[in-house]
Amino acid sequence: MNEEIILEKFAERFTQLIKNSSIEIPVLAQRLGIKSKSTIYRYMNAEMAPKIPTVKYASEIFNVNPLWLMGYDVPMERNFDKNIQGAEKKSEGSAVVLIYGSIPAGTPMECIEDIVDTEEIPIDMLKGGKQYFGLRVKGNSMFPEYLDNDNLIILKQNDCESGDDCIVMVNGSDGTFKRVIKNENGIILQPLNPEYQPIIYTNEQIEQLPVRIIGKVVELRRRK
Repeated sequence: MNEEIILEKFAERFTQLIKNSSIEIPVLAQRLGIKSKSTIYRYMNAEMAPKIPTVKYASEIFNVNPLWLMGYDVPMERNFDKNIQGAEKKSEGSAVVLIYGSIPAGTPMECIEDIVDTEEIPIDMLKGGKQYFGLRVKGNSMFPEYLDNDNLIILKQNDCESGDDCIVMVNGSDGTFKRVIKNENGIILQPLNPEYQPIIYTNEQIEQLPVRIIGKVVELRRRK
């Protein structure tokens, strides 16, 4: 779902909630941490996109599913289980994973505003307390196995086996997507596209920079 549709859907559903409630606009603005009530009207008229924390607070105020409020085809009711990082239980058989356009270093998942899509996963994938998030591929450094705009389903973990395709944080930068090759001297972040050079980090650099694995790719979703 593109940004224009999300904006229109949010405006429609947000306006519906306000009209069906007894809360006044100035009070709602205050509870949302918004300085001017005119911002509320801009949301209602689809003139301004809300930030993710605003959607979260609004969903709590009106007791609705935040994904529904953003326009996604999920239940309106808030009686779902938040089982995984960046994902919501959709039904007894599936869960919705949020797909981010980027993963900024040091930013909690619930505060990242760059949500570009959603994907469903089987509910069985949550067993054992596993946590997931999604990321959209940018560029062609992992071509031909991964293409620009592919969606990745990522298992959140801080380590991996040599040869796993992972999201890695390096020196406080955004997460980078590479194949991780381990050896006794350190790790290699290996692009699959031969036009790109591998990046090598010693064990000392891994600790000092630092270099941190934040998740392993478990599924690839590609649109036609």
